[in-house]
Amino acid sequence: MNIRSFFWHNLSGMTPSKNVGASVPLVPTSAPAGRSRPHNLSLLLLMMIGLQVAARAQEAAVVTFTLDFPGSEPSHYAISVSSDGPSSYDSNGKLSPDSEGDPFQLDFSMSPETRQKVFELAERAHYFQGEIDSRKKNLASTGRKTLTYKDSVRNARATYNYSPVAAVQQITQLFQSLSATLEFGRRLQYFHRYQKLALDEELKRMEGAATGTGLEEIGAVAPILRAIANDSSVINPVRARAQRMLERSNSVKQ
Repeated sequence: MNIRSFFWHNLSGMTPSKNVGASVPLVPTSAPAGRSRPHNLSLLLLMMIGLQVAARAQEAAVVTFTLDFPGSEPSHYAISVSSDGPSSYDSNGKLSPDSEGDPFQLDFSMSPETRQKVFELAERAHYFQGEIDSRKKNLASTGRKTLTYKDSVRNARATYNYSPVAAVQQITQLFQSLSATLEFGRRLQYFHRYQKLALDEELKRMEGAATGTGLEEIGAVAPILRAIANDSSVINPVRARAQRMLERSNSVKQ
């Protein structure tokens, strides 16, 4: 089954890459009066360097978080956030206990507030340069986590089980909560289409997770919540739960 084919939305229109280019006049075969040919070559070189610098300056910074934790659900997922808006999520979460895994990919837009928080935490964590793992041997495994940061001047990658760095702890919690939200969204979409009787229990679980710090960016799954709330073929208690989650999403934005 192609999960992406029926997911609630597909913001696949990623921001196109910007190729900076300009026509450069050819160096004349004979230098004009009062100007030497080497001087023209120097100007051409400076123009080319300027174009390269401008192109690099327009490159967006990207933060990526990956978790690999066999036995958990999902056992693998990756979230990528770009400073200029586009974000993506990939996971192998199961839609049913008997499934061997249902690959899932979603392109979405993270709210400006959460995106700003991600990059502020990355800066406080020194862009994940150097050692960030505690290296303690007696800690239980909570999965192999990897944080990467890339922009025009930096390209850092750090892997850890547990980090004593406060900013790393906070960004880890943020990404884990975001994954939980998006997994709720994909299951709700599946149940709404194929198993409407399962919606009530799933929304109860989602409401419970939302009362603490277990969910992030509920607005990212607002389309499926809205579809359930407006569906007259769904029982009223389920529609009411979906409406409450929508209202919670709106209150977070405000």
